[in-house]
Amino acid sequence: MAFIRSYRPGDRAAVFDVCVRTADAGGDSRHLYPDSELVPSVFAAPYLELEPELSFVLDDGEGRAVGYVLGVEDTPRFVKAFRRDWLPVVGGRYPAPDGDVEARSPSDVMAALLHDPERMVLPELVGHPAHLHIDLLPAWQGRGYGRELIRTLLGALRGKGVSGVHLSMLTANTGARAFYDRVGFHEIAVPGADADDVTYLGRRTTP
Repeated sequence: MAFIRSYRPGDRAAVFDVCVRTADAGGDSRHLYPDSELVPSVFAAPYLELEPELSFVLDDGEGRAVGYVLGVEDTPRFVKAFRRDWLPVVGGRYPAPDGDVEARSPSDVMAALLHDPERMVLPELVGHPAHLHIDLLPAWQGRGYGRELIRTLLGALRGKGVSGVHLSMLTANTGARAFYDRVGFHEIAVPGADADDVTYLGRRTTP
């Protein structure tokens, strides 16, 4: 029987796989990114490395992670650590792109996100200092596991005295939006987000 547990270093490859197979607006992104570690280097690995105590996985019952929720307690502090401690590890492998923004490949766009962690710090989010990423393989969606992962992270954040958490998502991912609505998230107005096709959502950590 599947269950939720704390992340272990041996889960790293499985977490990366889940990240890649859900990174195209909830779908498989392997056709977009030739390097299978690029997307996880932005949206998974820094969380596992910098705040592993807020990383939880859905174990399929046989030891394999088939979903996860990754969180940080304080986004501005995480951003500083990202630039100081994480970017030097991977920045050389994925250099910041040059040239015309409109002509960038998906990999270039992702590399640009890697080199701009400060994009995560916005004044509109100050009341929701923590943030999270959650993904599950398709076969494990719609079975209540996502709700339990969110509940697990919220409890861990409350234990650290954190009162609010936020996330950002592609506006086009309507399935994810429906899920977040069901688990108590509400939209946070951020000027300019619509132009970037990004929606910000937040909620309190109380049950």
